[in-house]
Amino acid sequence: MDFNMKKLASDAGIFFTRAVQFTEEKFGQAEKTELDAHFENLLARADSTKNWTEKILRQTEVLLQPNPSARVEEFLYEKLDRKVPSRVTNGELLAQYMAEAASELGPATPYGKTLIKVSEAEKLLGAAERDFIHTASISFLTPLRNFLEGDWKTIAKERRLLQNRRLDLDACKARLKKAKAAEAKATCEGDVSIPVPRAVLLLVCPSHPQTVPDFQETRPRNYILSASASATLDDTSRPPPRAKLKEKHPGGWRPPCFFLLPLTPSVTQARGCLSLLEDRKLWNDEVDKAEQELRVAQTEFDRQAEVTRLLLEGISSTHVNHLRCLHEFIKSQTIYYAQGYRHMLDLQKQLGRFPGTFVGTTEPASPPLSSTSPTTAAATMPVVPTVAGLSPPGEAALCLEEVAPPASGTRKARVLYDYEAADSSELALLADELITVYSLPGMDPDWLIGERGNKKGKVPVTYLELLS
Repeated sequence: MDFNMKKLASDAGIFFTRAVQFTEEKFGQAEKTELDAHFENLLARADSTKNWTEKILRQTEVLLQPNPSARVEEFLYEKLDRKVPSRVTNGELLAQYMAEAASELGPATPYGKTLIKVSEAEKLLGAAERDFIHTASISFLTPLRNFLEGDWKTIAKERRLLQNRRLDLDACKARLKKAKAAEAKATCEGDVSIPVPRAVLLLVCPSHPQTVPDFQETRPRNYILSASASATLDDTSRPPPRAKLKEKHPGGWRPPCFFLLPLTPSVTQARGCLSLLEDRKLWNDEVDKAEQELRVAQTEFDRQAEVTRLLLEGISSTHVNHLRCLHEFIKSQTIYYAQGYRHMLDLQKQLGRFPGTFVGTTEPASPPLSSTSPTTAAATMPVVPTVAGLSPPGEAALCLEEVAPPASGTRKARVLYDYEAADSSELALLADELITVYSLPGMDPDWLIGERGNKKGKVPVTYLELLS
């Protein structure tokens, strides 16, 4: 295992430094580089897209598979990259139970016959539901998952890199600011006269002989020592304890000698007392280094910001793709409900519940207000059946002028919605008007013959409320 301890320590140090810096920014104790308003809008738009995509995805999964245990099972199969086993739909399971019940209770009895017919219809509904789930998963759920697991993860990764580049940039700015402040302080101190000592105290211990410097002048002078120098002389001139006397001074102890060494410019520079120029040079070098690091950090930040900006602007393409997938989902859902409607119509015909005419609902829906906009009215109107022939295929169409009411009589009906006739064989309708309707043998159950005054034509059943 390749384990680099130095790299680990360095990464840990960078992490904690950024964490402290981020915390200081939250509390307003450190400066923060702000992004432009357009970039902030792109970030907010991306976050909103991600959040709503997750909610839509989860709720669509609930719609397609209400069983939470089944959803967990499908999730595990997807994570393990294994094919999800085929599962029987609720409609198919109900059809199976009804068929078994009819077989046991007697398929020749009225109840058994009805069970068999309903089981066949439920089986067809289950197959339609299976096709709908499969189509919706491919055309709608898969693109949403691909966005969350692919594009969004890339965006999140680049945003984290941008955040790190911004923290590095702010750290370089702070470092440069401190270096410039220290340089200015050193410059100000260099302009002020600083007292320099004229002599230094040199200690020569007789117990440990040292080379005594060659004084340039030996004339006696009266030097006044400071308090610290006097204390040093007293401590050094005091003899050591007896226990350490023989150990450290086997030849005997003698008091040390002290000399005052006058300070010439060469001696003073050698002792480091005149280092202001060197300090100023060091701070100048530090400022140059901080400026260079700031330029590098600014370049990296700008490059990462541009990469992140391009990814965030790609959210518009994501919206276009999701819109196309949404249309596919609605199309598959429409096909599914249309198939269910057709299967239930066939079942009601087989059961003979509506001889002569068929009415989709016994409880009519509330008619739309006259002030309703065309768009709203179109959204609430039922779908007009596509099969509108007066006679079955292969037979000649009946002439409306020759059609007469049947002997069984006619009924009154109230129009629920406005209807525009598609051709001359249909009758245009206005909401809330009353017309006379009746059915003819062999006529499509989704249509009736309507009469209003001297006008006559086909009308869709779903637009009518039959009155008793």
